[in-house]
Order: sequence, then structure tokens, then C-alpha cells
Amino acid sequence: MKTPLGLVQACTLIQNQQLQAEELLAQTVAQADLTEPQVKAFLERASLTKLSAQIKPGPLSGIPIAVKDIIATRDFPTTNGSPIYKGCIPEADASIIAKARELGGIIFGKTVTTEFAWRNPGPTTNPWNAEHTPGGSSSGSAATVASKVVPLALGSQTIGSIIRPAAFCGIVGFKASFGAVPRAGVFPVSKSLDHIGFFTRSVEDIAHVFNLLKNETSIEPDSIVIPQVSIDIAHFSPRIAVLKTPYDHLLSQEQIHALSIARDALSKAGASIQEITLPQKFWDAMDATFLIMAYEAAIVHENHLKQHPELLGVDIKELIQKGKNHSDEEYAAAIALQIELRQLIGKYFADCDAFLSVPATGEAPKGLSSTGDPMFCWLWSLLGTPAITLPVTKSSNGLPLGIQLVSNYREDETLLKVAAFTEKAIAAYE
Repeated sequence: MKTPLGLVQACTLIQNQQLQAEELLAQTVAQADLTEPQVKAFLERASLTKLSAQIKPGPLSGIPIAVKDIIATRDFPTTNGSPIYKGCIPEADASIIAKARELGGIIFGKTVTTEFAWRNPGPTTNPWNAEHTPGGSSSGSAATVASKVVPLALGSQTIGSIIRPAAFCGIVGFKASFGAVPRAGVFPVSKSLDHIGFFTRSVEDIAHVFNLLKNETSIEPDSIVIPQVSIDIAHFSPRIAVLKTPYDHLLSQEQIHALSIARDALSKAGASIQEITLPQKFWDAMDATFLIMAYEAAIVHENHLKQHPELLGVDIKELIQKGKNHSDEEYAAAIALQIELRQLIGKYFADCDAFLSVPATGEAPKGLSSTGDPMFCWLWSLLGTPAITLPVTKSSNGLPLGIQLVSNYREDETLLKVAAFTEKAIAAYE
């Protein structure tokens, strides 16, 4: 077997008995052994013997999956990136883990996250340059897919924690519409903003895993059911709106160039291109976004602060304190604004299929003390719209640069078709 196999490739070969699951798992272990000393993506991973013992039939049979350390797994510790939960093994799997196992997926290991998925980084490095951040908070999940260890990793996004690390690591990261993917058993940051999402190395792989692991029922709070998606682009010419934002002055020249490459590639491939701006009301909602997160996080961590204050980092303590400083009335107003803007954004997709924007200000910053600026991600987390990032080019330092695509709430299929079209256009662009 030549490496690395993508998710769909691996699934197809195993289903057609052209590849033994044991062989894929052995290759995965070998690649992790090779990359982990530098990348440090995993908190813990299973032995080959343990992995092989879990092989069972199903559409994900034999597929090794890396899992962010806020997603409960009954056979691995789930520490939430905090010493408070060191060695804690949940009694049951999170819903999405149970579903993945039912389909034959194998949990390869738990990946590093920032403390409670908020700011304070772990030891994970960027696979392209160990002196740079991989992004966060889904640091390890993005890094291990970029390191070609696993074809699929699970992560989460409250503000920018899927899109940004995927872009920094040069892979595909997708957060579906808010509520489209099961969240039960995932430690919350903010119940009104949290999304569970996926890291792979292609759009085809994203569409495949989304179809397998998305909600089929709406029994969870805030859950929605998105129909099965198709990314057939045989007769598809997307309408793209290049989004101008108040933060564009923060972009590096190399990130501007990456966006320009994507725009030119799309135009050359037959997409229609326009430019769009949003009313200032959307951008003014940044304060409401962080208010919602802080208010809800303060509730989540109330007992942690009472019982284990010495084990909480400075960043999470500051977040809790900010949340406690907000009144119930302020929180209710912020939630009302979120609902209003989610409804209003649909108007701006009337003449386009997707917005084309950036996932970050530029390449992954140097140093491991920060995971980067989520400035270009927060609005889509607030609105709950589906978002995806695709790699485009490299910086002069050899670090990945990508773009971000966003579609209307519940229009996940449209977004994935646009992403598939864009991926093909970029690959063909000269």
C-alpha cells in the first residue's frame, strides 16, 4: 500500500477486499511513530494489537479516526485539555463516536486540544514547521491529518477552531450548519456556538464522512437533519461572492495572493464572480458572539472555579470572569441578535451560492504560545452557517495558505459542491 490513502480511497479498497484493514492500521501506526516525536498531535493512541481487535464490518470498516480530547471515548481518557480531568475515562462514548464505531470506524487515539478548547495551547507543532503553531483549539486533529497519519479526524469549533487549524496545516476542514452533527457527549464551550466538524485531505472525503456521521434525527437540543449530500459537479457552475470585510487590512500580502489565486482559478473554471459586503450590523455582532461564549462558559465552569481554581489556566479564568460580569438581560439580547442575523444572512445568498473569503490573516504564526487570530471565522460560528477551508498555495516560508468558503444556513450540500468545484479549479490552475 502506498501512502497516504484518503478516506474514500481507503474505504473503497477495504470494502472491495483490495486492502486488508490490518495493513492500513499497521501503516497508520508506523506513520504516527515517525511523525509524533516532532508533531506531538496525540495524548494517547492505541497499539496495533488493540486496533486490530476492533475490526468489524461497515462502511468505515478498519478506518482509523483521530478524536479531539473533548469528545468522550469509553476506552481512552478524555481530559478536555485540563489537569482537572487527567486520566478520566468516560462511562460512555459521545454520540458521534458510538455512531462511528457502529459503522466500523476505529478510534486510533485522542488528540491534543487547548485547555477546555480555549486558548491555552498544548505541545502540538505545525507539521510543516515545528516552530509554528498548528492552530487551535483542534490542534492535534488538524496536525495528524496533515502529517498523513489518519485520513479522518474529528474536531470542534466555537469561534474558529476547525477552519483556522485546517488552513494553517494545509488540509480540508469543515464545520457543517449548527446542529447538523451530533454533539452529545462532547464537553461544551458554548452550547449556542459549538460545532463538531471534520478534518480530511479532500472535499470528497469530507462529503463522505458528513453523510455517514451527520444527524439522522433531531433528538438533541438545537439539532437539525440535513439530507444526504451529493457533490456531483458535472453541470454545476457556482456563483461566487468575494466577501469584503472590515478586517481585510490585517491580511498578509501572501494571504491576499492566495485569495487571488482561488478567485482566478474559479473564474477560469467557469464560475461567476462578484464582490459583496455585509451591513455593519453583522460585524458589530462580534461583541455579542464573545458575550454568548463567555456567559455560557461561566456556567459550564462554575464548579471548576469553585473546586479546582489552582488547576485552571489564566485564559479560562478570564473567560469565566467575563461571563460572570454579563447580566441575563445582556445575554438574552445577544441570543436574540444571533437569531435575527441567522435569518437575515439568507438575503445575501439570494444571488450567490457561496462567499469566498479567507480563513486567517496569513500563514500560521511563529511560536506555540498562541493558536492564531480567529477574526475571519467568528461570524460563521455565530450564524451557524456551514464553512469549509481548502489549501491553495504555500507562503515564502513553506507554510500553507488557504481560502474559506461559506454558504447559507442548512445549505451544506451547496457549500460542498462549491468546495468540490473550487478544489478541482485550483488543482487545474496554472
